[in-house]
Parts: sequence; C-alpha cells; structure tokens
Amino acid sequence: MSRYVSPTTDSHASQLELAFEDNRLAAQLYGDFDQNLALIEQRLKVQASPRGNHVMLKGGPSAVDQARRVLESLYAMLEDGQAVDIGSVDSVIRMIDMEDSQLTLPTFEKKGRVRMAQIATRKATIVARTPAQDAYMRAMDRSELIFGVGPAGTGKTYLAVAHAATLLERGDINRIILSRPAVEAGERLGFLPGDMKEKVDPYLRPLYDALYDMMRPEHVERCITSGMIEVAPLAFMRGRTLANAVVILDEAQNTTSMQMKMFLTRLGENSKMIVTGDPTQVDLPRGEQSGLIEAVRLLDGVEGVHISRFNDKDVVRHALVGRIVRAYEADAQKRIDAQTKA
Repeated sequence: MSRYVSPTTDSHASQLELAFEDNRLAAQLYGDFDQNLALIEQRLKVQASPRGNHVMLKGGPSAVDQARRVLESLYAMLEDGQAVDIGSVDSVIRMIDMEDSQLTLPTFEKKGRVRMAQIATRKATIVARTPAQDAYMRAMDRSELIFGVGPAGTGKTYLAVAHAATLLERGDINRIILSRPAVEAGERLGFLPGDMKEKVDPYLRPLYDALYDMMRPEHVERCITSGMIEVAPLAFMRGRTLANAVVILDEAQNTTSMQMKMFLTRLGENSKMIVTGDPTQVDLPRGEQSGLIEAVRLLDGVEGVHISRFNDKDVVRHALVGRIVRAYEADAQKRIDAQTKA
C-alpha cells in the first residue's frame, strides 16, 4: 500500500511524494526503463521522478491527484497478483479521466483508486481497459441479453467469449454456442469444400482464437467434440430453444431483420445472449435493413436488455486503429452533412 509524504500545493502547482512498501512491486510499477512512469508523465502532464520505492510527482494540482490515483490503482493490481504493463497504465488513466469528467459538482474529498471489472479464467484474468469495457463486463453479469455495439478493436467479441468461458468452467451453464453470419450477407457456404464445420470455421476464427486464449487447447477440443462448445451458422438456429447456455452472435450487423428476430427468440431458461457488431460495417445488399441496427432501436430500454456502445476512444488494439476509425467516421459525417445541405 502507498503512503503520502510531504505534500505541498498552491493554486498553480502541486508536489507530492509517494512511498511504496514493497521495493519489488515498486520496480514493476515503474516498468522497464520507467516506461510506465513515462506514459503517466506524457498523458497527465506531470513530472514523475522515481527514487527507490519513492516517486515524486510535480505538476498542476488536479494532474498530480490523477497521477496519484493511477499509481495507487496500479500498485493495488500488483498486490493482487496482476501484471502491470503499458496497456494497464493506459486503461487506468482512461478510467480515472472518465470518472473525473462525469463529476458535475466540485468536490474536496480525496478520490481513491479505481477498481475495474474483471473476468477471471483459468489461463488469465482480463481487466477492463476502458470505461465502456467496464460497463459491458458488468452488464454481462447482470443482464440476459447484451448488445456490444461499436467499431473493431474495442474488445466486444473477446470479452463476450471470456465471460462465456468463465461461466462454462464454473458449471453455471452447460454449453457455449457461437454463431455468425458465415459469409458477409448470405451464408452461402455450399461452394466451399468439407463438412459444415470445415465450411464455417474460417469465418469463426476470431471466436476460436478467443477461446484458446481463455481455455487450455485440449479442453477446447474436448468441449467441441462433446458439444459443450457448439459452432453453428445463424441459419441453423431456427426452431431451437437454447437453454443453460451462453449464445454469442458475432458480426450481427450482417443479419437481416428476420434473422435477428429469429435468433433473439431462441433464448431459453438459464441462458444469456451476447450480440456484437459494428453498425458502420454492414455488408447486406443495398436496401436491406440491418437486424442489429433495428434490434438496438427497438429494444433500447427493455427490461433485461443492456446495450453497450463503444466508440473510437475504446479501441484497445494498436493506437493507429483508433485514428483510422476516427478518419472514416469524420468522412462519413462530411458526406451526411453534404447530403443534408444539398
């Protein structure tokens, strides 16, 4: 646990020295070549000077306070046995920045460290890296039908598979069912060689990759063989009632209205559905309405349904991905504005 030493503050600058009890954890907190502190300095516009297990923070009062909370939160993660890397630092900064931006009144109460939602699997513990991920992960614990809507790289599908794997390993459900429109808009698989699994597998590769990250490979293979993990094209869901399962529909923006209604009405006892997709990447034929866009509009506010919305700020892949998403969104907005003026 950290403690405070000789804080000094005026209206323009603040100085605060933190001391951490465990020298080994303090070294992990700073990162290789102090890279974690360097990121905190860059993002929060403070100066962070380490000396042994002490860190001196200098900068504006609010920035120093944010840096304190970031370091406290990261140190608490290390005490809990979690690894801390550049991604963790970025995540905590985002969470604290979002927490502060949501304050509507000034407060003189010292804020504590942030606690992010977690999903613990046998292979790894996944920690929320953005406020939207935090809300999404908490919603999966509470709701029966969850929509994760937003651009690529925000963790929608990965976190859904992690949640399902955890419930399966705990015995809370009997199976995981993974589904996806297999080809952009029509599931036209007949021309592909092999049996149904071999036809569908290439389109479900992201779901398999996530499963192997959460579970031992041999366990995944046994579950697939036994039917505890089932991979099914969307068209094969018709007529079924899916009980005691987590059902994940990925790339849902490419479902039609009828397909989405059919899928959502398969929900059975002790089950939950997680639907993920990006409404800006619809590959349906021109004039065909996306089932995802319609479902989000119709079901927003319905009891038992949670809609998590992600944007470019929630992209957790390479930083360039977020900038690419913003560029495309800006271009789309320009086109909309031009059409409106015309």
